[in-house]
Amino acid sequence: MTTLDTPPMTQSPRMAPSVLAEDPGTQALADAHAQLSHAVEVLGYSPGYADMLGRARRELRVSVPLRRDNGDYAVFTGYRVQHNLSRGPAKGGIRYAAEVSLDEVRALAMWMTWKCALVELPYGGAKGGIAIDTRDYSQSELERLTRRYTTEILPLIGPEKDIPAPDIGTDERTMAWMMDTYSVSKGYTVPGVVTGKPVSLGGSLGRPSATSLGVFHTARFAMEQAGIRLDGATAAVQGFGKVGADAARFLDEAGVAVLAVSDRYGAVHNASGLDITELRAHCAETGSVVGFAGGQPVEPADLLALNVDVLVPAAVEGVITADNAHDVAARIVVEGANGPTTTAADAILRERDVLVVPDILANAGGVIVSYFEWVQANQAYWWTQAEVEQRLEVRMRSAWESVCRTAASRQLTLRQSATVTAVERVTEAHVLRGLYP
Repeated sequence: MTTLDTPPMTQSPRMAPSVLAEDPGTQALADAHAQLSHAVEVLGYSPGYADMLGRARRELRVSVPLRRDNGDYAVFTGYRVQHNLSRGPAKGGIRYAAEVSLDEVRALAMWMTWKCALVELPYGGAKGGIAIDTRDYSQSELERLTRRYTTEILPLIGPEKDIPAPDIGTDERTMAWMMDTYSVSKGYTVPGVVTGKPVSLGGSLGRPSATSLGVFHTARFAMEQAGIRLDGATAAVQGFGKVGADAARFLDEAGVAVLAVSDRYGAVHNASGLDITELRAHCAETGSVVGFAGGQPVEPADLLALNVDVLVPAAVEGVITADNAHDVAARIVVEGANGPTTTAADAILRERDVLVVPDILANAGGVIVSYFEWVQANQAYWWTQAEVEQRLEVRMRSAWESVCRTAASRQLTLRQSATVTAVERVTEAHVLRGLYP
């Protein structure tokens, strides 16, 4: 690590509010800043570096007008935040959800910076989104919304500047619309402007399930470390969407009994283990886990307190809080979602010896394979799914071992270790590049 040319800090930077915020996005940003503050303190960096790392490089707020199918008009607010560019172009998803706010996007962009650095990708962190409930709009309306949003953020994005990807409420079709809109503005096809595209448009094999496969790998690594055999272990998965559904599938295929899953509508439980194949078919037909004949309905909040070996929160941020952390009975929490555990809850879980595999490590599979897709698009040379998944496992294993080594040597939790490792790498890149002018 390059030696910093400023004196060590004598106190933690004042970045995180001392009271809980009512807005989940504001609380997520406070948690992100609290994690950064601790890492900066461990590393002995100056307040100037702490301030630099805690602020986004660029923030864009745009109005996104939409012509509805019935001829009426509606206007939405969209965001794109680039947190840090020291290690390369910005990278981060596009989220369509009613709760999207600027603070939420800021927090997610910061976590993307640490995530990319932790798994040693040549990217900085970014995030974007539109505050909209997609369930209320048709596919044609969402296409028009996406194309207008892409046009508004056009000056920021590009294969060498900022590469969006899918997130909550968006998918490979959304990315196809974004790629086409950008390509039309350039006059030629630019497949590297986004990742998570359909394979037929330059997407990568293995990308749709990459985040889930990374979650599975880190769950497997954590169980190995804890001496828990996969065959016969138990798990619960909160969120049965694009991350949770495949994470449950991978766990099930490895012999782990998934006792409960939930989505935004409800939850189901089976003490002997759910049939994940049948549950996925049920969800494809009905749109929800509710009403699945192979399980009993339970309150979604109760899923977090089930007595299982592994709990996978794979929905949204801020679901494990100071109010329910004492009820978590799982031995291991593997964060499939971004920021599902608040800072206060993290401290409680640490006191109770619950092993938490942090989001910036556990769900990094998506951005790793997004990087593979970007590389393939830039080279116009495509890898097999087996090659993609093998390279993903190697990256995940390397990051896991690095985090565990730092945690042991510095006496840190896995989250603290992951953040310290990532912050150190980002700061090193900044120091080596220097500050212009």
